[in-house]
Amino acid sequence: MHRRIEDLAGLVARVLTTRRATIALAEPLEQEDWVAQSMPDASPVKWHLAHTTWFFERFVLGALGFEPVDPRNDYLFNSYYESVGKRVERAKRGLLTRPTAREVLAYRRTIDERLAALEGSPRLAEVGAALELGLHHEEQHQELLLTDVKHLLSENPLAPAYRRGHSPAPRPAPQLAWRDFAGGVAEIGHRGSAFSFDNERPRHKVYLAPFRIATRLVTAGEYRAFVASGGYRKPELWLSEGWAWIQAGAHAAPLYWRDGMHFTLDGERAIDDAEPVTHVTYYEADAFARWAGARLPTEAEWEHAAADATPGGFVEDGHLHPRVAAEGFTQMLGDAWEWTASAYAPYPGFAPLEGAFGEYNGKFMVSQMVLRGGSCATPRGHARTTYRNFFPPSAAWQFSGIRLAKDGA
Repeated sequence: MHRRIEDLAGLVARVLTTRRATIALAEPLEQEDWVAQSMPDASPVKWHLAHTTWFFERFVLGALGFEPVDPRNDYLFNSYYESVGKRVERAKRGLLTRPTAREVLAYRRTIDERLAALEGSPRLAEVGAALELGLHHEEQHQELLLTDVKHLLSENPLAPAYRRGHSPAPRPAPQLAWRDFAGGVAEIGHRGSAFSFDNERPRHKVYLAPFRIATRLVTAGEYRAFVASGGYRKPELWLSEGWAWIQAGAHAAPLYWRDGMHFTLDGERAIDDAEPVTHVTYYEADAFARWAGARLPTEAEWEHAAADATPGGFVEDGHLHPRVAAEGFTQMLGDAWEWTASAYAPYPGFAPLEGAFGEYNGKFMVSQMVLRGGSCATPRGHARTTYRNFFPPSAAWQFSGIRLAKDGA
């Protein structure tokens, strides 16, 4: 886990810049928005701000012998680290009206000051890997903060906007086309010395049969045709578990679609048929693909194909909603996470990190599906073609979309 001190130049500054970006994402909100929790899978803004701070305090500063600001934070702001101990039940994070928002911000400032003091310290090498992991962990929570806020605001009958004035001018989507790949032996997984999560390693060989993959994401208009054709009423299109999900929840459209409108971080607006469809579950993505005479790509197919793709939009672009595709082979990084047909499982030879960080990814390798690519809420530097996101097949509050694939000749 240790990195050489010469590799750590500027890392503390990058961490602090990233943490300032998290605060900037929370600034458009009222402080009443910081506390509420709209569902068990989402966390309050205040909890995100505190948890990411606790991560640095516990795993970076704690490893160097710093005393905690408040030992109770191990219970309040631990997410899922069994090695740390008991914690507040995830579904009850919204009940944490105390510490106050003011106290959480003071907590962040204190920890940031302690982190800043590490710059140039000879002990930085001892915690360099943990500090770098914390940076990428903070970026993950930036995206979660936005998607959790979107779900929260969508539950308000006033349909308040996170911010206003960013709706793009309409334009048509390019015709859906296909990119052919010959197949054969390929390599996937992270390589090189740059940062990656443990679940992206080791790099290994896979065999790919010939396949085709769509040049852009499925659009809202294409998905509306699926809905209009009775797609949600045809059990033959659905996996058994997906059909049970429909029956249990009376689902008939993607999350946030309401009578020709959909809820966005800019508020409610008319569905633009040219934009990518988002906030679909794996069940919906799989059923649409079957209806369209196609399938979802495997994650190996996706990664092999993504090397030639043009990126889409990220959080720094400020749109906070997927944009209409450009011409060419595009959107495989950015705009929307793409469901794959692959279950989240370890790569051959996978070895989790030692200690508490071994809980970061490996223990979730069950009952989840892999998504690839990043979204309009993902920091640009956080996305890469080897990144493996994962969610249960019923999850839809992330910016999850659909890219089609087919078997090749």
